[in-house]
Amino acid sequence: MSLRIDHVQIAIPPDVEERADRFYVDLLGLTRVEKPSSLARRGGRWYACGELQVHLGVDAQFVPSAKAHVAFRVSDYEGLERRLREAAALVQHDDEIPDVQRFYTWDPFGNRIEIVRD
Repeated sequence: MSLRIDHVQIAIPPDVEERADRFYVDLLGLTRVEKPSSLARRGGRWYACGELQVHLGVDAQFVPSAKAHVAFRVSDYEGLERRLREAAALVQHDDEIPDVQRFYTWDPFGNRIEIVRD
């Protein structure tokens, strides 16, 4: 049996898709993927990150994910950190894992995102 991750889903509040694009596409560099028309009416966004997809699903009872998170491995670690800081995103470095450079940031809705140096 072969098992691999197809996508991860992050909750967002209603009617924030344009703000999501500015963060996930313009800052993180993900590629927007059109949702199937049968699902588009629900709102939200889909993005590609290599073979993996990140889905943002609208939740009317939205609560940000403060602990659970997606971790992205990035080759231009300093460049991404600079772009995030220039966009006034919070960046919090973490050195709890020896020999791993990483920081946390938060999307515009308060969901925690981990960034790991490739």
